[in-house]
Amino acid sequence: MSDPFTGGCACGAVRYSIVGEPMVQADCQCRTCQRVSGTGHGSYLTFKDATVTVQGEARRWRAVGDRGTVKAHAFCPACGSPVYLAFPAMPDLFTIHAASLDQPERYTPAMTFFTASGFGWDPVPPGHQGFAGMPTG
Repeated sequence: MSDPFTGGCACGAVRYSIVGEPMVQADCQCRTCQRVSGTGHGSYLTFKDATVTVQGEARRWRAVGDRGTVKAHAFCPACGSPVYLAFPAMPDLFTIHAASLDQPERYTPAMTFFTASGFGWDPVPPGHQGFAGMPTG
């Protein structure tokens, strides 16, 4: 097993440690992710059935995805940094923002979701599998 994935917000008030391996690492070009990141895409690692420890109190806001999935976006109330996403209907999933990692070089995406919403100035990286929306299955 590899070292835990650790990270947190810019000011350090919200921290996490995840024991387990991500089931997917991907960029997302949907409009919500563009707005949250302040650029053309969000970059995420999603874990399933991992051991997750969060320290500090994150604030949350909810969004509903194109398939009706409720996502709780967690951010630091002190510095405003987005840190993670939780899914009330799928408590076994935990998603972190790649930029929140202590070791961001551990982020190794191979796919991009919602390319239909992407901008020409934020192209899909060479070698990434692109999906016009969220892939099924």
